[in-house]
Amino acid sequence: MKRIALGIPLCAALAQAALVVSPAGPISSLTAARDAIRELRRKGTTGTVTVQIQSGWYELAETFALAAEDSDVVYEAAPGAHPVFSGGRKITGWQKGSGPIWTAGAPWMFRQLFLNGRRAQRARTPVNGFFRIDGPSSQDKPFLLKFRGDDVKAAWAGNGAEVVALLAWAELRMPIVSVDPAAHTAVLTGNPRPSNKEKAARYWIENTPDALDAAGAWYLDRAKHTVSYWPLAGENLNRDPAIAPALTQLVRLEGVKNVTFRGLDFRHADWSMEAGGYADGQAAMEAASAFEATGAEQVTIDHCAFSQSGGYAIWFGRGCKRNKVTATAVFDMGAGGIKIGEMARRTADSDQTFDNTLADNDLHDLGLVYPSAVGIWVGQSSRNTITHNHVHDLFYTAISVGWTWGYGPNSCAGNLVEFNHLHHIGKGMMSDMGAIYTLGVQPGTIIRNNLIHDVESFTYGGWGIYPDEGSSEMSIESNIVYRTKSAGFHQHYGRENMVRNNIFAFGREYQLMRTRAEDHISFTFAGNIIYFDSGTLLGGNWSGGGFQMTRNLYWDARGDAVKLPPEDAASVVADPGFVNAGSYDFTVKPDSPAWKLGWKTIDISTAGPRVAAGTLR
Repeated sequence: MKRIALGIPLCAALAQAALVVSPAGPISSLTAARDAIRELRRKGTTGTVTVQIQSGWYELAETFALAAEDSDVVYEAAPGAHPVFSGGRKITGWQKGSGPIWTAGAPWMFRQLFLNGRRAQRARTPVNGFFRIDGPSSQDKPFLLKFRGDDVKAAWAGNGAEVVALLAWAELRMPIVSVDPAAHTAVLTGNPRPSNKEKAARYWIENTPDALDAAGAWYLDRAKHTVSYWPLAGENLNRDPAIAPALTQLVRLEGVKNVTFRGLDFRHADWSMEAGGYADGQAAMEAASAFEATGAEQVTIDHCAFSQSGGYAIWFGRGCKRNKVTATAVFDMGAGGIKIGEMARRTADSDQTFDNTLADNDLHDLGLVYPSAVGIWVGQSSRNTITHNHVHDLFYTAISVGWTWGYGPNSCAGNLVEFNHLHHIGKGMMSDMGAIYTLGVQPGTIIRNNLIHDVESFTYGGWGIYPDEGSSEMSIESNIVYRTKSAGFHQHYGRENMVRNNIFAFGREYQLMRTRAEDHISFTFAGNIIYFDSGTLLGGNWSGGGFQMTRNLYWDARGDAVKLPPEDAASVVADPGFVNAGSYDFTVKPDSPAWKLGWKTIDISTAGPRVAAGTLR
């Protein structure tokens, strides 16, 4: 293995087949290191080359791109070092006006601003809370926003203001074309999606100059090429760094093999949208990714950090195989965490995505621009392992695996989702969501030993485990799910799923839900413990049979009688004898009636990361 330490002159480095690069060195960027390695290869160097990167702030002039010729390289932080790679530029030359507002030149277009490492609030009205659409959301083309009172101002049309509306499980973001104050309507730039509807939907408006009315907010005047900011108490714009992203993508890999990124900190990728805005279908798939790979094999991202960016952190897309993301921290993101695969179903062998591993990662504070973004998303991809991750504090689903609606062909099978800790999901922002969400026929997919709690939707659909349309042939076992708004388990429709040896506790509205009755076995529900003190046991549609339920243990802690579900005569109504359900210790005592029903111990003591996620120091 050749080792490149970032710092000594290139001529000497080539002579001894070693390179040193640092911010002050002759080779001071990832791109320069890549090009130096290409030169080494041309001179006959073979095998894996290790690039050690010294501490410093590395401003990316352009997206760091690797192709097939750049395979077999390790890019890692030097021992004890903390290199930061930023896609941003510092905003300087701030001038204070007569009031609290400071203004500086903005020679490029950006949609985020960070002060002292803190995400500043883009000027928004209302500052807190939401406006509400008057009546049902629009199906007109283009979107016709019916507003209440004088919530939308005519002056905002055509001046960079953007409407952000939340429609069940997705959002739209569109500029304003025109406003009719008398009719209380505003025409937006794009069309709605017919699948996303909501009555009295919430919305807000960003980037209006009159919304720059509170400390910590900023506004970009595109016509004047200026940015304005109202500092928080104690902030000094002549001293404290203000950074705005200049790149939407930091790293791009195409066709590489055996490349490792270890101990690196990536920040400041922006988000973008077309002039007409967008109406998201689901999971914020419109969002860009700071790190994107296509056709990559055996790429490892280990002990890295991705933050302060506008889209997803990482995307292993078409044709990515046997890649790993381990012990990596993802936070303060406009969209979600990590995507594996695509929505499109590929047929060529070279385009298949499979055998990837996501382990011991910590993903949190996501969806800050795209509320419908997902923590970990897997689409049309098989045999992936999602294990020991911590996903929390986001507005939509923590882990999604699919991506075919219904019973059509699906390239998603044999995925393993286990020992993840998922909590504070939804947070009352989006609807029709769950901590773990699945779509389509997925033979061999296993969801087990996950710890899930605090799932809160806006209206319907705050579920713990949510097999949605067509979810079939999966095993859901030995999970602990508690404190959900709508139910711990909900199957929309599917066939032949096995749901066994789980604990579903403290659903506020219901404990178990099913939506569609079909003429086949939807699921077998066996050996589970259901414990509640609020709502009712069953919600949705339990007509027509089509399910098998046996050996379950039910208990209403209020002392109310529990009516067993249909065709569940082999189950028992009794106190399961948890060690301390009130403190969410669901350890089953030795004298519990659950043991006679075949209960098996659930060990979630190692749920979540086994090692600290983030950059190595």
